[in-house]
Amino acid sequence: MNILQQVRTLVYKDIVLEWRSKHAINGILLYVVSTVFVCYQAFKSVDTLVWNALFWIILLFASINAISRSFIQESSYRQLYYYTIVNPRAIILAKIIYNSLVMVVLSTIAYAAYSITFKNPVGDPLLYILAVFLGSLSFASVFTMVSGISAKAGNNSTLMAILSFPVIIPLLIVLIKLSQNALSGLDRAISNGEIFVLLAINVITITISLLLFPYLWRD
Repeated sequence: MNILQQVRTLVYKDIVLEWRSKHAINGILLYVVSTVFVCYQAFKSVDTLVWNALFWIILLFASINAISRSFIQESSYRQLYYYTIVNPRAIILAKIIYNSLVMVVLSTIAYAAYSITFKNPVGDPLLYILAVFLGSLSFASVFTMVSGISAKAGNNSTLMAILSFPVIIPLLIVLIKLSQNALSGLDRAISNGEIFVLLAINVITITISLLLFPYLWRD
């Protein structure tokens, strides 16, 4: 099989395994819904800035819970089997695609639950949805790369936090600025710079993953 066929097979395998167990995804969905409910019980109503900040906090921690287990759930025997038959670039690319799909679903559910629970103050819904979509892809690519590095270092959670911090902070700053523009209903042309930065972060992260992971996989 070529690398695209390998990626498709691995993504399908992850989807089938997740569909059979459902334990992890159900736990994450419970976390999202319960966190939104707790926020509502604590605040009842919030202003626009707090509404935006709470949403990205919920989505950030949901992504950490969803993606940090990407390589932990793979046993050493299964990884050895993959090593003999699959291109390592196909493995990391399949993980990024699968985690992106998971994050898109989670972010959609989180946004829907959050909008129903709190009054939705978004002035430009399409731009805000675009920000949520790009944020989901960014979280998936960054945390998948960091999870792969952490897994090869003995699943060290401290290492994962240290490696992701320098990337997540500027990413969150750009996402909050873009979503704030959407909340205010500003002209979309003003947000072109933030959209370009988010796309660039995704391209750079995926490229680094494809270059770095084969060297990690050898060990």
